[in-house]
Amino acid sequence: MQRIRKGDEVIVITGKDKGKRGVVLSHIGTSRLTVEGINIVKKHTRPNPMKNVTGGIVDKTMSIDRSNVMLFDAATGKGGRISIKEVDGRRARVFKGNGNVVGQSSAAKPAKAVRKSKKKAVGE
Repeated sequence: MQRIRKGDEVIVITGKDKGKRGVVLSHIGTSRLTVEGINIVKKHTRPNPMKNVTGGIVDKTMSIDRSNVMLFDAATGKGGRISIKEVDGRRARVFKGNGNVVGQSSAAKPAKAVRKSKKKAVGE
């Protein structure tokens, strides 16, 4: 299970866009993400009449390493670390700071850790 998914709101913790928030648009490989409005670069393009492309300077969103972003926690207003716990029989992403499940409102109860009981072998 990925800790950061497409559609999550993240906050940049390092680099030229530090402190900015954006929505994850896509994953590139295992360690890079494209985030809306983050890591914008200017790309100089040549005109190509065969493809109907006009030349000029175009703004382009480049990828950012996933270690440079944190999932945004609306309850605290800051970035939060994520753990994966079992909630109601399903694996869920949970903020480590306050225990809230990712994607639920801040008014929801924190997730409780579920312990699996050890089953005894038959004949003991």
